Amino acid sequence: MKADQMREVVDVCRMLADPTRAAIVCMLSKGSESVGTLCKTLKLPQPTTSHHLALLRMSGVVQRQRKGKQMFYSLNRDILTPVRQFLAKLK
Repeated sequence: MKADQMREVVDVCRMLADPTRAAIVCMLSKGSESVGTLCKTLKLPQPTTSHHLALLRMSGVVQRQRKGKQMFYSLNRDILTPVRQFLAKLK
């Protein structure tokens, strides 16, 4: 694995090392969700949820789209490809 791909793997793993962010990624693996739905499911206040979503978005793990007054987040599956490749080699 090339150094730049390894850096991507490390960055994604660093984001997923937090239980809240891992839970968000797990939820988004099933489809896009609004911030409100994520807050309710995670039982976290909106500022806390938004903070975690901002970190995930800055790292490229999630992307967002505005629909009316709501913001919806979805998983950026392309950024997970190097992580899948890395884990597949560990068999």
